[in-house]
Amino acid sequence: MNSMLSQFDAEAGGPVSLPAHGSTVTAEDLRVQLVLAADVDGDVVIDGSDVESIGQAVLQLLIATKAEAERNGQTFTIANPSEPLRRRISACGLSDQFGLEEEDQVQ
Repeated sequence: MNSMLSQFDAEAGGPVSLPAHGSTVTAEDLRVQLVLAADVDGDVVIDGSDVESIGQAVLQLLIATKAEAERNGQTFTIANPSEPLRRRISACGLSDQFGLEEEDQVQ
């Protein structure tokens, strides 16, 4: 079992931390964490503070997780989005999708 999944299991219902470099390589581990987060009762919280770069695969996972959370009546939040994460979301035209504003928390 990888350390990322173990960390999430240890803090069931806690925030899912995005990797510093979110790529296709890291997307599979992240997908597992996001599925678990969506299956837990309560809000889905994503910690974006460590993101230095983020690829399309990870953005697609975030979009899918947000949609799943909304279908389940959960709130989806990106907490502490880093500046590179904000820029990438904006460059992809997803600011409205994630409610990206100048605040430290995105809902």
